[in-house]
Amino acid sequence: MSEQQLTTESVADAGQRQQALRPDCSFIVQAPAGSGKTALLVQRILVLLARVEAPEEVVAITFTRKAAAEMRERIVDALRDAAAINAPLSAHEQQTRRLAQAVLQRDQQLDWQICRNPSRLRIQTIDSLCAALTRQMPWLSRFGDQPAVEEDATERYRQAARATLDGLEGEAWSPAMAHLLAHLDNDLPKVEALLMDMLQRRDQWLRHVLGSERSEVQRERLEAVLRSVVVEALQRVHSAFPFTQQEPLLRLASLAAGNLKGLGVDSQILACLDLQQLPGAALEELPQWLGLAELLLTQGGEWRRKLNKKQGILASSSGKTTEEKAQLKAVKEEMSALLDALREEEGLRQALSALNALPAMAYTDQQWQLIEALLELLPMAVAQLRLAFQAQGSVDFSEIAHAALHALGDADAPSDLALALDYRIQHLLVDEFQDTSFGQYQLLERLTAGWQADDGRTLFLVGDPMQSIYRFREADVGLFLWAQEHGIGEVALTSLRLSVNFRSAGGIIDWVNRSFEKVFPVSEDIASGAVSYSDSTAFHVSAEDAAVSVHPYVDCDAAEEGTTVAALIKAALASDAQGSVAVLVRSRPHLIAIIPALREAGINYRAVDIERLGERPLVQDLMVLTRALLHPADRIAWLALLRAPWCGLTLADLLAVAGPADTTIWARMADDAVREALSDEGRARLLRFYSVLDSALQQRRRLPLRCWVEGVWLELGGPACVGASDLADANVYFNLLETLDQGADLSDFAQLQQQVEQLFAHTVADADCRVQLMTIHKSKGLEFDSVIVPALGQRPAAPSSRLLMWAERLADHDSGQQQGELLLAPIRATADAGDDSIAQYLKRVEKKREHYEAQRLLYVAATRAKKHLHLLGRMKSTKTGELSSPSAGSLLAQLWPVVQAQFEATLKQVGQEQTDQVETPPDSSDNPQHERPPQAWMTRLPVSWQLPAASPAVHFALSHTAHLANDSVEFSWAGEQARHVGSVVHYALKIIAEQGVQHWDAQRINAHDACWRALLQHYGVPQQYLDQAVVRTGQALRQALADQRGRWLLSSAHADARCEYALSGVLGTGSAQRVTRVVIDRTFIDEHGVRWIVDYKTGSHEGAALEEFLDEEWQRYHGQLEHYAALMQQFEPQREIMLGLYFPLLEADGWRQWRYAP
Repeated sequence: MSEQQLTTESVADAGQRQQALRPDCSFIVQAPAGSGKTALLVQRILVLLARVEAPEEVVAITFTRKAAAEMRERIVDALRDAAAINAPLSAHEQQTRRLAQAVLQRDQQLDWQICRNPSRLRIQTIDSLCAALTRQMPWLSRFGDQPAVEEDATERYRQAARATLDGLEGEAWSPAMAHLLAHLDNDLPKVEALLMDMLQRRDQWLRHVLGSERSEVQRERLEAVLRSVVVEALQRVHSAFPFTQQEPLLRLASLAAGNLKGLGVDSQILACLDLQQLPGAALEELPQWLGLAELLLTQGGEWRRKLNKKQGILASSSGKTTEEKAQLKAVKEEMSALLDALREEEGLRQALSALNALPAMAYTDQQWQLIEALLELLPMAVAQLRLAFQAQGSVDFSEIAHAALHALGDADAPSDLALALDYRIQHLLVDEFQDTSFGQYQLLERLTAGWQADDGRTLFLVGDPMQSIYRFREADVGLFLWAQEHGIGEVALTSLRLSVNFRSAGGIIDWVNRSFEKVFPVSEDIASGAVSYSDSTAFHVSAEDAAVSVHPYVDCDAAEEGTTVAALIKAALASDAQGSVAVLVRSRPHLIAIIPALREAGINYRAVDIERLGERPLVQDLMVLTRALLHPADRIAWLALLRAPWCGLTLADLLAVAGPADTTIWARMADDAVREALSDEGRARLLRFYSVLDSALQQRRRLPLRCWVEGVWLELGGPACVGASDLADANVYFNLLETLDQGADLSDFAQLQQQVEQLFAHTVADADCRVQLMTIHKSKGLEFDSVIVPALGQRPAAPSSRLLMWAERLADHDSGQQQGELLLAPIRATADAGDDSIAQYLKRVEKKREHYEAQRLLYVAATRAKKHLHLLGRMKSTKTGELSSPSAGSLLAQLWPVVQAQFEATLKQVGQEQTDQVETPPDSSDNPQHERPPQAWMTRLPVSWQLPAASPAVHFALSHTAHLANDSVEFSWAGEQARHVGSVVHYALKIIAEQGVQHWDAQRINAHDACWRALLQHYGVPQQYLDQAVVRTGQALRQALADQRGRWLLSSAHADARCEYALSGVLGTGSAQRVTRVVIDRTFIDEHGVRWIVDYKTGSHEGAALEEFLDEEWQRYHGQLEHYAALMQQFEPQREIMLGLYFPLLEADGWRQWRYAP
């Protein structure tokens, strides 16, 4: 949003925004896309900081590190700018300044020094909050020493699943495992995958299955949830029935039941015999409701238009007398009139139709036996997972969240930690609350347990249920709707709604309002996640009429759609020299036809986590090379190597080498007879390839795995076969090999394959690249001048099966607190043809939730656009020349009420063009019928290629620093201990930068004293100097985090940011040329496209002559940094370079910078 233009008094929702700043009230704020949510949060935090005794009493929680860093930066900037004089200021900026000035007064009064110590601002992700809670109470959290966090714990899930399967014999859970395996046809790989999936999602079901309940108690509890589902459905249909139509319905239903009984027809309508009053919501009244649904609705759930004797409504012709015929005719007419009256009751139709999809109210014995086995087996799998975590010294985020909840206790018995936090936290703010999961919701309940309405503590939740799109991360938008209505725990919340959109042009807002009122449901529903649309008001009045364009395609292929996307991007870039463009898709495969079109059009783009590393041909070749080197008898791998670009045998030569299946390819390559059978070129290629591999195999287990494989690839000429982006991908692959190296070997090649599949390929793009490709999920929170959303007609991938299907429901019990109830259905047996009624019900629930989330996903995509929005979709026509229906589950199906007319117009145009083509056939002479398509050329090295030799003018040096006269730095002034402190500080700053500076504060630095001590001991610091060295290490790190410049240097927001960056190259000219290798402490590209090269110096200075000290240090080190810059400029010859020396131990401004001018 453009906050410079935001005026608090003039916007339509100014009253809501001002109310949200009341420091004595708790709120839940619905903030649609572009409504200035972050700006409101910043102002709220400033208001609260001006009233607390310590800044730590205000805690703000976000869901991403980027959001936390942005919020902290905005607050610090507001405080720093509060004393500045910048005019003119908007009303919003003036208000922010007033609030910041009040905080500065409080800061000075209580000596907080926030600007010098921004880490005192408690702005953190919910994961880091959980980690902090476990660190404070290691015993209660059951962690002890803080373990490392694995963002991808797939390997731990696999270890736990296999350990559980290993207990098939001789363990307490062996019978349960045997039962499950028999149920799934003894498919061990399938069971392993299903167990892994359950472990990954254990935060949803674990708390429901742990405990000492007897089996019959568990069964009763779960079946009680099934019964409550039925009761709620009956309540809905009962309340939806119009009072005026009840009397004729009851009479006609009873009459129809009597007729059916007389005819001897078996029908659910028979339950309505002698029905005197509308059924209620008791379980025993379900048959009567089902009878009414059978009478009124078709099998498809629509209102009946005709009734016959199958429904008990007899034709008049069946009467024997004139009077009977007249009576039967009158009954039929009355029934038709009743249906006509009910036809407008859409809510009643939906409620009645839902009755036929209700689950059974109890499990069969066979179902329960499987559930019982799973309830015994799954906790064992979780126990195995914890053992795997313990052995690795790591955990995943779910484990940290579970440990944090355990450390807090519960509402009836809070722990000491909960009581301490209850005292320290006065104000709690949560951003993006619509993305909260059940476990995170419980955490908020426990953090606010015991809060009273008049005790001065407040809870502030902000988010947008229309943008809740992370169900795959267990987010439940129903929690937002619940909190709006019920609050959280004992904290009542006042609901506010923002409406002004500061991002998008008026034309986009108008289209979004008109369209999404048709797309979103009319009413909200907590259980299914249905969210109604909330209008926005445009702050920017659009000067353009065509802000939104729909591009319909009928009977076209994906390539044509890709060509259009490329043309739209070119037009957008040409019309706006500074404008940004985003191509947003629902899933990565939807870009398959677009990326080639962009490359063909010469459009530079940045793909954000789009192309999988394992899909790149180079990486596939490198995996084959690794496999062949490790497994010389792997025929498939060796044949693939011979076909790869660095060898490039033709298919004929490859066939000659292959030979019989009982011989190795390596043996065949050494056979002179085989070599003679090859073409001349093939023989030359094979001999060069064989020579390299023969030498390589003799080095097996003598070199680290990475060095071995990478060396073979280099000698084969691999880099000569690929481009710049491929080289970066190769480096990622070799880095992965290095991490998996176990004694110059791999313990499990499948693990390598799985980890490669989880990595993304590198995209070469300039720092100022204006085109981005990403999924809609990745675009959340971003904005672009032009947004293109292609592939609307594509459907998402079908969900995979699970051991247990489940749905967690919100339930309001007598305590008044939200609780989760679990609906469970076990996986069907391999031999079963279909699902039972409970599983079918859960699948329908899931499908409905997916349907509603797809609506919200489309809304998120549309609201990323500031100036222009383009929507593209493809449809097919039927044999009769009509449009087929959009694919179920596609975004186009959601948008169909809005764009159907445009697609129909396109269909007519296509039909006319086809007619014209029939009337005027093309000249066949220009289109030969039997012309063969062009052959795809095989990429391979020239047969004469040789590994380039090193230039004889280059003199290799063993030193890792340059051998230029003025570059050597004298270190004799520094003692051994000081150098060791410097080494540990450099290491720690690297870790902080890689993990994100926002996740570190002084408290966490102090908590790692034992780690610093161990590292210093490792470097050889004597015992008598250890305490002093630990103090100096902590001092340097705390100062770096407290210093705004230090936080800027370590920020992960910079482009191409690297720590301990190793560079090698040739410097000098003529006989003075030297090969040199350097390691740069910190380098990155700032927002202006300038490359920064920074060296950390841990020297200290006491006394008044600080400037003289810094000047001396600059004289000492500037030659070294100039040397770094000279080497870096060989890679980026056109980029401006700035150099800097940073002294974290200096409390004042320990910084020197200068521009590199060669």
